[in-house]
Amino acid sequence: MGHDHGHDHAHGANKKALLISFIIITGYMIVEAIGGFMTNSLALLSDAGHMLSDSVSLGVGLAAFALGEKAADYSKTYGYKRFEILAAVFNGVTLVLISLYIFYEAYHRFMEPPEVASTGMLIIASIGLVVNIFVAWILMRGDTEENLNVRAAFLHVLGDLLGSVGAIAAALLIIFFGWGWADPAASVIVAFLVLISGWRVMKDAIHVLMEGTPKNVELDEIITTIENVQGIKSIHDLHVWSITSGQNALSCHAVVDGDSTIKDSQKLLSAIENELDHKGIGHVTIQLESSDHHPQMDSLICQQSNRASHEH
Repeated sequence: MGHDHGHDHAHGANKKALLISFIIITGYMIVEAIGGFMTNSLALLSDAGHMLSDSVSLGVGLAAFALGEKAADYSKTYGYKRFEILAAVFNGVTLVLISLYIFYEAYHRFMEPPEVASTGMLIIASIGLVVNIFVAWILMRGDTEENLNVRAAFLHVLGDLLGSVGAIAAALLIIFFGWGWADPAASVIVAFLVLISGWRVMKDAIHVLMEGTPKNVELDEIITTIENVQGIKSIHDLHVWSITSGQNALSCHAVVDGDSTIKDSQKLLSAIENELDHKGIGHVTIQLESSDHHPQMDSLICQQSNRASHEH
């Protein structure tokens, strides 16, 4: 009961942190985009583009919290938790496209550096730096260790913070040395940050959609944990995947002693579920079998291709 109360409190705190951050980031993103157009600064526009991706990321996080609270039904037996992953793919693609556009614009500005209102650029970038530091502080008060939504938003804001630093540095170089190329140079640095963020988001999201083994799960350790439970002889047809970020699931067949009773089986299942819960796996499905019912498999991993060839 205490664990559930603690989880609900953390859930509410994370949701509140994301909501406040979303309002602040979205509001200043609009200000920075207008300022970028008015001062003709690509560095500010690229940072505004990064802030747009942050705003989308925070919005997706809030939507994932809201949809994740919807109950599962016959149509969606896992509920709507995968929405976060689908939205992450969209978010990653958007980040990559934004970065490519910034690279394109920067190339033309290196060829023909335009006039930039450097003083206005410096003021807007400086305010942006303060805003990003404040939002990063709000998100740090959330659960940046366990909740991937909050952690991703925090990393996005850190990237924004660096973008603001780059824009400030570019404005100072233009003011004191007249180096017009500093503006597109700063935008290229931000574009690299956006590109890296987008690639990582897409890669992680696709890994989840492909039902890959969660990165925080050591498969060998999971196998040893299950097989060390007294009464388990071996396991096979093992699958470990993520339903959504932070929610891992496992299914396997476990071979037990042939004379085990239903009561013994229930104790075995409870023991395994308890051990796996400490390994970050909360959704467990295990089929218990006697060694007579199912011979020892050559591989722990379910060989779908072999099964398909036997069916044909």
